[in-house]
Amino acid sequence: MDLKNKLVILDRDGVINLDSDDYIKSPEEWIAIQSSLRAIAKLNRAGLKVAVATNQSGISRGFFDNSTLAMMHKKMEMELAKVGAHIDALEFCPDHPNNPGPNRKPSTGMVDKLLRLFDVKASETWFVGDSLSDIKCAENSGCRPALVLTGKGQRTLASGIVDSKLPVFDDLLSFTENLINNKT
Repeated sequence: MDLKNKLVILDRDGVINLDSDDYIKSPEEWIAIQSSLRAIAKLNRAGLKVAVATNQSGISRGFFDNSTLAMMHKKMEMELAKVGAHIDALEFCPDHPNNPGPNRKPSTGMVDKLLRLFDVKASETWFVGDSLSDIKCAENSGCRPALVLTGKGQRTLASGIVDSKLPVFDDLLSFTENLINNKT
């Protein structure tokens, strides 16, 4: 499969940066996974579009506001730039899980918007995440799901809930190398 002009959608917390059960609430708490930054640079160089779809219920929970989230994303952009990488689009959903709208994963609103934005087919788009809601969102939207074992990935895999045929990778870099080398 030709990778040029294809899209890879990534979850943020646990895939691009370290995650916390207490939420990432500030730019100081947003700490990049260095191998993920390098992976995104490789995806960029391979001609793939890279987008992020992230639930950020910390906003509706009152842990941080939109301005703080924007600062976290600015830090992400700056960290990516240091390795010659960038994100082509970013969608976030602030909805509380007790009152989810159509954008909160596992619903597909964010993914549907990204698929339209880049005019790509869901069946040719990978969605890489570390949680069951990421995998279900990929499946619900018709994307190809992949689980990484960073973040909540090991816990997700150990739950026994995910399909045994689900592609599982140690981290985003492992996924990227497999994709670029046509092993995925």
